[in-house]
Amino acid sequence: MGNSKSNPFIVVGGGIGGLATALGLAQNNQYVKVLEQAPGFLEIGAGIQLAANATNVLQRLGVMERIHDIAVFPKRLVLMDAFTGEELSALDLGDVYKERYGAPYIVLHRSDLHKALYEACLENPYIELHTDHSIVKTEQDGEQVTVTAANGNVHTGMAVVGADGIWSKVRPLFSDDEPVCSEYVAYRGAIPMEEVTNIGNLDDVYMWIGPNLHLVQYPVRRGELYNQVVVFKSKQYRKEIEKTDDWGTPEEMDEVFSGTCELVQTAISFIQRQRRWPMYDRVPINDWTDGRVTLLGDAAHPMLQYLAQGGCQALEDAAYLADMVEESSTVEEAFKKYQEERIPRTAYVQNSARMWGEIIHAEQPETILLRNTIFENRTSQDFTFIDQFHGYKNYKTKVNNKG
Repeated sequence: MGNSKSNPFIVVGGGIGGLATALGLAQNNQYVKVLEQAPGFLEIGAGIQLAANATNVLQRLGVMERIHDIAVFPKRLVLMDAFTGEELSALDLGDVYKERYGAPYIVLHRSDLHKALYEACLENPYIELHTDHSIVKTEQDGEQVTVTAANGNVHTGMAVVGADGIWSKVRPLFSDDEPVCSEYVAYRGAIPMEEVTNIGNLDDVYMWIGPNLHLVQYPVRRGELYNQVVVFKSKQYRKEIEKTDDWGTPEEMDEVFSGTCELVQTAISFIQRQRRWPMYDRVPINDWTDGRVTLLGDAAHPMLQYLAQGGCQALEDAAYLADMVEESSTVEEAFKKYQEERIPRTAYVQNSARMWGEIIHAEQPETILLRNTIFENRTSQDFTFIDQFHGYKNYKTKVNNKG
């Protein structure tokens, strides 16, 4: 299958998934046009965790080389009790992990990853990048697809990949569903490492858990910054105020985390309070492809963050889609094969993320005791719980040799 610069793949959305998709397609000598709604290719948020199922894709795309010196390679994932301060369980992320999955576990600032993907796209002659393109209409006509932006610009190509996030403008072609509010909010931020004291091993990723709350901590940007994410369920939440800032407030955060151990309290004192992120996902859908239009990443399968798999699944999508385009004779065939593989996979991860949220946020003493007992009786090199997520290998043996 081949195309031309005047008849490209159109990727709607210039986030991590959209840019990775462009790179994957371009490696197969496909022309790609990326349309981003924002005035620039920027990534908001703070840190991102990438397991081996994602870093395998970054290796394949040549992006790992770009981020190697700025990413952090943690030694362990550590689960802590937010109230007692005790370690509940840990996972070894060293050589054994890398040998098992073929790639490392890394943490980095989202903007650093996005910048590396963006620069790789800029340098690729098969990729064209456009900003200020909020898509309002997508139409198919025979062997072409046309998208219209709010600014009046119209683009025509051989296919469209909607990678425009949880509030996707392309998704309504397949479903009239709405994002589901989890009633949890997150506060995020990264502080200079010199301000961090008395928190343990800075080479580790920590997750402090408790009833209806958790805190995640890890270093980013060569270890110069310390990323922190505070998450809790709001008792103030009501459907009628969902779109307002009247629930999940900083004051409620302080109340929910009162009584946690000193290390958690210290972290809360440093967290940025200017912006909160309500946490949404969607129920998995059975179809996200129609002819020459398909979805990818959060536009297709937005998930809660409890498995740190949102970005990972978008990267898996990008690699598998590129593979199907390379081996198929038509776009329709490629998109169908892509969907057949990715829908069951991502639905499983979406549902698992919800379940994991219930586990780490458990309230009942019996449930907490059972959870902690299971965790305490596993070793740091027991990968049973993560094999099905980090060990996805359908694409990783396909190494690009096209330069």
